[in-house]
Amino acid sequence: QVQLVESGGGLVQTGGSLRLSCTASGRTLSMYSMGWFRQAPGEEREFVAAITRSGGSTNSADSVKGRFTISRDNAKNTVSLQMNSLKSGDTAVYYCAASTALLTIHEGSYMYWGQGTQVTVSS
Repeated sequence: QVQLVESGGGLVQTGGSLRLSCTASGRTLSMYSMGWFRQAPGEEREFVAAITRSGGSTNSADSVKGRFTISRDNAKNTVSLQMNSLKSGDTAVYYCAASTALLTIHEGSYMYWGQGTQVTVSS
């Protein structure tokens, strides 16, 4: 079992930055590829970014490419999402998740989820 806890969400103005963190307990995070997803009000949850176990490869949604960066520190059992140039469309609850799949955008491939952290971007 892996317990994931996100932090770092909040209210930020358009164009601002936030850094989300996801801390794991229970098992070492290095056993899993990690992903970030988000869900806006009234919308389906969508893939944001993913990173392999070693951190050597990443993938991100077209909507956040060039603005968001996923990274991990296996020694600290954490995964981060640096979000720059935030837009109102980035407003959502952000979730981190763990998967044994290599590097997947598919929500169903993730077996452990955090409770989410709210990100609100105001204009």
